[in-house]
Amino acid sequence: MCAFNSQSLTFLFIEQFGNTLFVKSASGYLDLFEAFVGKGISSYNARQRYGRKGAIKMVGSDIGIDLGTASILVYIKGKGVVLKEPSVVAFDRDTNKIKAIGEEARLMLGRTPGNIVAVRPLRQGVISDYTVTEKMIKHFIQKALGKKSFRKPLVSVCVPSGVTEVEKKAVEDATFAAGARDVKIIEEPIAAAIGAGIDISKPCGNMIVDIGGGTSDIAVISLGGSVVSTSIKIAGDDFDEAIVRYMRKKHNLLIGERTAEDIKIKIGTCYPLAQPETIEVRGRNLVTGLPRTITVSSEETEEALREATLQIVEAVHSVLEKTPPELAADVADRGIVLTGGGSLLRGLEELIEEKTGINTMTAEQPMTCVAIGTGKYVEFLAGKRDEEF
Repeated sequence: MCAFNSQSLTFLFIEQFGNTLFVKSASGYLDLFEAFVGKGISSYNARQRYGRKGAIKMVGSDIGIDLGTASILVYIKGKGVVLKEPSVVAFDRDTNKIKAIGEEARLMLGRTPGNIVAVRPLRQGVISDYTVTEKMIKHFIQKALGKKSFRKPLVSVCVPSGVTEVEKKAVEDATFAAGARDVKIIEEPIAAAIGAGIDISKPCGNMIVDIGGGTSDIAVISLGGSVVSTSIKIAGDDFDEAIVRYMRKKHNLLIGERTAEDIKIKIGTCYPLAQPETIEVRGRNLVTGLPRTITVSSEETEEALREATLQIVEAVHSVLEKTPPELAADVADRGIVLTGGGSLLRGLEELIEEKTGINTMTAEQPMTCVAIGTGKYVEFLAGKRDEEF
C-alpha cells in the first residue's frame, strides 16, 4: 500500500504483518507501529505518538524530581534515578552569573572570595530564591535528559505536605520556566510511600516518616491519600546546626556546616551505642582565635541531637493521636517506615520504637525513596494517558 505524507511531501510504502505496520519512506527510514491496526489511527498520527523505530516518545521525556533542601534527585521513566546532586548554586555577585551548580558548588561552601556566593536556593523544603532555583532546575533537567532532547518533558515534583498554595505555585512556575511541558505536584509522604514499595491504593493504614534536609513529613496513608499528616521544619540541616551549637557551647570551638555534617554521618547517634565511637574535629578556638583539634565522642552527639530528635518523635506521637482507630491498628500491626536522608541517623529507629511502642524500620533505599516514588507517580500518570487512547 502506498500513501502520500503531506507533512514531509514524501510517499510512504506501508506493509502489514499481523498487528504490526512497517512504514518505509522514500528516504529509507523504517518505522514500526504495533497493535494499532484496525484502530483508525493514521500512519502520520502513529508516527507522532510512537516516533521512529517504534520507540515511544514518552520514554526519557517523563521525569520525577525530588526537589530537596539538601540535594536534588532526578528520576527518568525506564532508567531510574539518574542524577543526585547537592542543591547548591555558586554565583558571582558582580556579574550575576552562575559559576557552579551541584557538587562543584557544594565544595565552595564557606570557601569563596567576597564576590562569589555559594547559596542553597531552597530552605525548609520551599523556594527562597526563585531565579536561582529556576536556573538550577533547568540545569539538572538538561543534565539528566542530555542536550539532544527535542521534546519538553513532563515533570512531577514533590513538595512537603505542609506547604501553602502560594509555595506550590512557586515550585510549579519555576519548573515550567525551566522548560517543562507539564508539571504535576505530589506530596512527599505519598512519593516516599510509593518509593518504599508500599501499595498505597489499598484501604490499609501505612505510616511514613520522611526526614529530609529541611523538613520532616509524617503521614498516615490509605487509599492513595494522606488521612492525617504533619510537616515540621526540623530535619537533617537542624541536626547539623545542633552539632555546631553544641561544639561552640561545650568546647569553645567554631566549626562549619560541612564539618558538622561529617560528624553526624561518621559518629552521630540519637540513642546510646553499645560501643562509643570517637572522631577528631578541627575548628577555630573562640578564646585564642587559633585553629584547634579536639576529640569528640558519639555520646556527645547524642546529647547535641537530643532536642531535635525528640521534636520529631513528638510529631510522630501527635499524628498517631489524630489517626482513626482502624488505621491506628493497621499502623501498630504493619509498623512505621522511615525514609529520607535524615533517617540514616543511627539510633532513630530505636528511639521512635522506644517512645511509641510500634515496630519501626528504615526503607531499603531511604535517600532515593522520594525520587523513585515521584517517578513512579509519573509512570502511573503515563499509564492512565495510554489507557485513554
